[in-house]
Amino acid sequence: MLISSETSFAMLDPVRQAGVIAILPKPFATDDLRKALYSTVEFITPDENALADIALDELKTLVVDDSSLARKHISRVLNNLGISDITTAINGREAVDRIETTFFDLVVTDYNMPEMDGETLTRFIREQSSQRSIPILMVTSEGSQSRLSAVQQAGVSGICDKPFDIISVRQMIRRLLAA
Repeated sequence: MLISSETSFAMLDPVRQAGVIAILPKPFATDDLRKALYSTVEFITPDENALADIALDELKTLVVDDSSLARKHISRVLNNLGISDITTAINGREAVDRIETTFFDLVVTDYNMPEMDGETLTRFIREQSSQRSIPILMVTSEGSQSRLSAVQQAGVSGICDKPFDIISVRQMIRRLLAA
C-alpha cells in the first residue's frame, strides 16, 4: 500500500504496474483507507470460501501484459485466489499464438501493449479463435472512457483497474465462472 501526495500518472503508473495493492492520495478519506486496508488484508489472507464452488486449481489461465512486473503481480494475485495453471504472453500477438495451440478457461489481459493491444486481442478471440466464449478480464490503467467503451464493444467480459484489486478480481471471477 502506498500513501503519497504524488498525482502524476507517469510517476504512479510504474508503481501500479509493479503490483502495489492500493494507492492512497494525500489527503485521503476514511472510506479510501478502509478500502485500501481491506484490499491489502485480502491479498495477504484471501477468503478461501468465496470461490469454493469453482475449481480454481483446474483453470487454465492466460495472462497477457507487456510489463513483466505486471505479469508477475497478476499471476501472484491469481495464485493467492487458488489459480495455479498460468501461462503468460508479453502482448496480444504472442497471446494469439498461445490461444491457437492451447485451450484456456480465462484470459486476463492488459489494454495498452505494443504489437497487438488488448482490444485487438479481444476482437481476435471473439471473431476468429476457436475459443470465442472464453471469459476475458481486461486489466488497465486506461482513463479514456471512449477507448474503454470500444473494448467493451469488442467483447471483453469485465474490466478491472490497475492496481489489480483482489476483491474486485474475485467478484469478477465469480461472476464470469460460477455455474
